[in-house]
Amino acid sequence: MKNKRVLSGIQPTGNLHLGNYLGAIKNFVSLQDEYECLYMLADYHAITSRYKKEEIKNHIFETASAFLSSGVNDKKNIIFRQSKVPAHLELAWILNCIARLGWLNRMTQFKEKAGDNKEKASIGLYTYPVLMTADILIYKATHVPVGEDQKQHLELCRDIAQKFNNDFNFKNFFTLPEPIIPKNVSRIMSLKDGLSKMSKSDPSDSSRINLKDNNDQISQKIKKAKTDNEAINLNILDKNSKRYEAKNLISIYASLKDVEIKNVINEFEGKTFSIFKSKLTELIITKISPISNKIKEIQKDKQYIENILDTSEQKANKIANENLIEIKKIIGLN
Repeated sequence: MKNKRVLSGIQPTGNLHLGNYLGAIKNFVSLQDEYECLYMLADYHAITSRYKKEEIKNHIFETASAFLSSGVNDKKNIIFRQSKVPAHLELAWILNCIARLGWLNRMTQFKEKAGDNKEKASIGLYTYPVLMTADILIYKATHVPVGEDQKQHLELCRDIAQKFNNDFNFKNFFTLPEPIIPKNVSRIMSLKDGLSKMSKSDPSDSSRINLKDNNDQISQKIKKAKTDNEAINLNILDKNSKRYEAKNLISIYASLKDVEIKNVINEFEGKTFSIFKSKLTELIITKISPISNKIKEIQKDKQYIENILDTSEQKANKIANENLIEIKKIIGLN
């Protein structure tokens, strides 16, 4: 095993958008030269909420296509379906017996997703962080890219790994995975509401830039994106500023260009958002159109994608199964 191994993934729920690209996929490409990377199509996680069974296979192929089209190299990386590596679930059960109820009760993402009706939420949604821990530890990943909404889950993963090591008196069996927090990446919000995350589940298509949008669609969505009437200036970054939509558009520009938000504000200081939106549209089209065209092209050849996934899944299973045998010996089941 190389010294540094990354595990990350995306739920294949379809309709990938700019937030998915800037928050995860773009980072996958930058990591592949420095780390041994496993990129997971998290289909078991995708079924913790309502889904359409007739669509999930197409969503898996679409997500894999997005990885490949964005520059994730299938020769360098392992791109695999979570459900094709049974060791994830075996380890998840073992870790369910290590984790503690109080730890899961503190997970804020469950509370947010379950809402007021948490008694009717699925157990899968509740134990999602334990499966996520198994996803990471089954490969003994040393690093995990995380956004704001996953930091708490990674802390839980570290707690579970440490407790396993302590319970079975096996110091450092599981390395405690370190977070990778991408630079110059802000949380990408809705184009219609700067307080809501850009989401594929938002009923309004105008709230997001989809990775498969054409140039005209991108142009129209940015033109209609909510802003304010003030000129661009540094007060956007003030702690008490309520210019949420303005900050969001500038954050998108900064993330696409890999620069600090302050640099963008300095570049457009005093200018109106009509001028800025024109430049933002050009930038998004330049970055996203080649990816969009390639996704559509790759998706036509499902056998090509299937072959890539099959090859990667053989590699993933080899690593996972070797580690699972070791884990079972440690806990007395092998």
